Amino acid sequence: MTVTDPLFQHDAYQRTCTATVVEAGEAGVVLDRTVFYPLGGGQPGDTGVLRTADGREWRVADTRKGEGGRILHVLQAGAALPAPGTAVTASLDWDRRHAHMRMHTGLHLLGSVLRFGVTGGQIAADKGRLDFDTQDEIDKDAVTAAVNALVAANHRVQSMWITDEELDRQPELVRTLSVQPPRGAGRIRLLEIPGVDLQPCGGTHVAATGEIGPVAVTKVESKGRRNKRVYIAFA
Repeated sequence: MTVTDPLFQHDAYQRTCTATVVEAGEAGVVLDRTVFYPLGGGQPGDTGVLRTADGREWRVADTRKGEGGRILHVLQAGAALPAPGTAVTASLDWDRRHAHMRMHTGLHLLGSVLRFGVTGGQIAADKGRLDFDTQDEIDKDAVTAAVNALVAANHRVQSMWITDEELDRQPELVRTLSVQPPRGAGRIRLLEIPGVDLQPCGGTHVAATGEIGPVAVTKVESKGRRNKRVYIAFA
């Protein structure tokens, strides 16, 4: 079974790549390599276009994880499938992806300000939210100011890899209470904002916090006895 090379893990800013169709079915098109991020960790799957040199193209409406490391490019309903062996250029809807990168990194800053366990989260191109395991009252204005101070400081954002065993020796790195990082592949990707945040994360992020731009905490909801849902949006 073919494993798709996830180019986005090495360079989140790569917008296009050449690739070869290795499988095509109702679930989606599998390429040998891709810049498309699949739905996961609260971040939506990428959209975009697959295009051949002779001008044929297929609209990618979503991207999902398949079995065994395959990444499925879900085509618009009714589209004829490209044949295995077809050479394509895969191109992202870049503005949407970049907004997800900015928002995803902004949620890491939110989590670094509110140092509670995280029980859920969701990312969109204009807003996002995290659920925190706490009964504490949360001051929207104070949190907004703290997050924007981290944005303005333009901290470097980087990733690194550790082994499953190394993560097991550092359980404090895992902030998410409802979902554990995937193990079994031999290594786990960490998102690091030095001095600010360090935790497992497979999503795409900007290279420095200043790229996020100003944000605002727009709403805080109680979603249970010990669950505060905090929403942020680009200001």
